[in-house]
Amino acid sequence: MKTLYLECNMGAAGDMLTAALLELHPDPVGFVERLNALDLPGVCFRAEKTVKCGITGTHMAVTVNGQEEESLDTEHVHEHSHEHGHQHDHDHSHEHEHDHGHHHSHEHAHHHEHHGLHDIEHIVSHMKLPQKVEQDIISVYCLIAEAEGHVHGRPVTEVHFHEVGAMDAVADVAAVCLLLHELAPERIVASPIHVGSGQVRCAHGILPVPAPATAWILRDVPTYGGQVRGELCTPTGAALLKHFVQEFGNQPLMQVQKIGYGCGKKDFEQANCVRALWGETAENRDSILELRCNLDDMTPEAIGFATEELFAAGALDVFTIPVGMKKNRPGVLLTCMCRAEKREEMIRLLMLHTTTLGIRETVCNRYVLNRSVETVDTEFGTVRIKKASGWGVQREKPEYEDVAEIARKQGISLAQAVQLVQTAAKDAYLIKE
Repeated sequence: MKTLYLECNMGAAGDMLTAALLELHPDPVGFVERLNALDLPGVCFRAEKTVKCGITGTHMAVTVNGQEEESLDTEHVHEHSHEHGHQHDHDHSHEHEHDHGHHHSHEHAHHHEHHGLHDIEHIVSHMKLPQKVEQDIISVYCLIAEAEGHVHGRPVTEVHFHEVGAMDAVADVAAVCLLLHELAPERIVASPIHVGSGQVRCAHGILPVPAPATAWILRDVPTYGGQVRGELCTPTGAALLKHFVQEFGNQPLMQVQKIGYGCGKKDFEQANCVRALWGETAENRDSILELRCNLDDMTPEAIGFATEELFAAGALDVFTIPVGMKKNRPGVLLTCMCRAEKREEMIRLLMLHTTTLGIRETVCNRYVLNRSVETVDTEFGTVRIKKASGWGVQREKPEYEDVAEIARKQGISLAQAVQLVQTAAKDAYLIKE
């Protein structure tokens, strides 16, 4: 399985993610040329080689009308840091190495455009991108709009982006979405995200790190801070990770084939970059949670209702086991299996729909087969065929509900209906060949 692992030990921003993924692309030069051919007025992409703590990586410079986004840097507190796709808190340093000999009073003039979500949709529609990429870009901006709306107490339709909506930020989001579309990983995993610490100065005043919009976007995502003072993860970086990453945790067991380093501008004791690892996972393995509680004072109907509500909310599986409890009472052990991002919701539902006073959690490694569903047209109707493969085995079987419906309509046994469907499926595969 083609797997992408994003190491976010120094946070994430749009330009850093772009640069890291660009180093994985088979034709980085050609890709940058195609980016520059997009219909983004005044925008120019330029991939620059740079070195961080002895590691050679790429910085993606995005200029608008010849100017690259800069930020004022005073003791790691920055203007406009939380409102843009670039990692301002440490992408841009003005302490010594960037002395241009002039003031910065005019440098942000081209970025103070305010765009609403409708304006972003209009811009994206003129970029001549694949439909899936356009949908991804809009989905990322919807996450940002929802966060900004929540923070400022406004409906999404009234949210106006500041630097997040500027052309260079649209360029960052479009570049990441297009890169992932062309790389086409089957699985995307990311490390817990380092968000930084301290405060950041923005258009609304001095705010805590992570900025409120970033914190809202990263709900249910594992994050940490405190090791570096400043903003390490921007709202745009957070939204891109939230949209694309399927699971957060340690690097999975994989055979790494390529490594990309996307660098910010500023230097720290740690290498200031996002690292992207590309490779194959030897077998399909993921991590899930088991949430368990013992119950001895619920009716079967109430337990059944709780089970249905957990499944409806996205539980992978829910089951009960008879157990003996204190005072020799017979009871049940209720187990809910779910993904890590569903933890809070499942705990809430277990507390709401059961009489438990406490829930136990276990993190489990799960080994799975690749699963897919095909449909076969038979003289009795369309039947779904569930397939599974991996670990040296291949299996397939018809969907029970479809087979049961045929059995009822034809007045035959379930076994006979299965046989009819299996024969039709074999015929269909022979026709395909």
